[in-house]
Amino acid sequence: MFRCSFAWLVLTLLGLFVFEGCKSSSGTPAKHRIAVIPKGTSHDFWRFIHAGAMKAARERGNTQILWDGPAKEDLRHEQQQIVERFTSEGIDAIVLAPSDRRTLATPVQAAIQKGIPVVVIDSGLELTERIEISEKYLGYVATDNRQGGVEAARRMIELLKGKERAKVFMIRYQAGSESTEQREAGFRDTIKAAANIAFAETADEAGATVDSAQRVAERLLSDHRDIDGIFVPNESSTTGFLRALEVFNRAGAVQLVGFDANRDLLSALRAGKLHGLVLQDPFDMGYQSVMRCLDFLEGKGPPKHRTLNTNLKVVTRENMEDPEIKQLYDRDLSSLLDE
Repeated sequence: MFRCSFAWLVLTLLGLFVFEGCKSSSGTPAKHRIAVIPKGTSHDFWRFIHAGAMKAARERGNTQILWDGPAKEDLRHEQQQIVERFTSEGIDAIVLAPSDRRTLATPVQAAIQKGIPVVVIDSGLELTERIEISEKYLGYVATDNRQGGVEAARRMIELLKGKERAKVFMIRYQAGSESTEQREAGFRDTIKAAANIAFAETADEAGATVDSAQRVAERLLSDHRDIDGIFVPNESSTTGFLRALEVFNRAGAVQLVGFDANRDLLSALRAGKLHGLVLQDPFDMGYQSVMRCLDFLEGKGPPKHRTLNTNLKVVTRENMEDPEIKQLYDRDLSSLLDE
């Protein structure tokens, strides 16, 4: 008798847990359940995307955001498994920032074939024909990453104006990451056209963590003591190179231009140790992608234009307090993320 009562209690508690997991932020059962799957969860960039997604869900109501992604951005197979799990659960829609443009194409196609609409954000995907022709593919919401690379190169050219044959290195992030490959292409093409700059790329990639980027940076700084400028295309690699420059007592002397922001990078910008950051608008990215899902789920059909480019600004020591720029890095997320 006791065993039966105990088993009933356990099943009841499990049922309550599952029911709670299916509720919207208002506490009522959610009509729409949208999985938002970032490349990783360790950078501030992804917190802003999460908060933007939550804002959209709260504005529209009756919506639950299921946030799940790998800890690091190079765990592409783990991200693939997360997409597959949500697909098997029959989620209502998926928002995905692919860690690899090729690896994630197959699980996205499988989700779409099962009838689950998908929005790709931040970094592009190599679309198969089945994805391309499906109305369940709701398009791509992201920064114009190539233009971001162009703007980074323009900032570097401005910083080195008047210096003859300035030596500038670009360090690539990680093969297969479409967003950073576009940034690198934009920077490369623009900086190579500058008459006063000698441009080079390292054979080593920065990799997915601050530590891996710092190791690459320390090797580069040991081998090349005449570097005038360095460009790196994401938050972790920018942080890693900043740390290496500080170790070598060259922060501020070498012009460092990077991508995205966190507390350490902004402090370094204020202190003159870092000379430019290309800022995206991940909050709007998360917001717009969830809105696309909800529009489709509520019968409005696929978007008229599949690609939506969100805001892009270069922040410097001189302009970082401008309200238009400050909102890209200094937004209060606590009420949206329960922090």
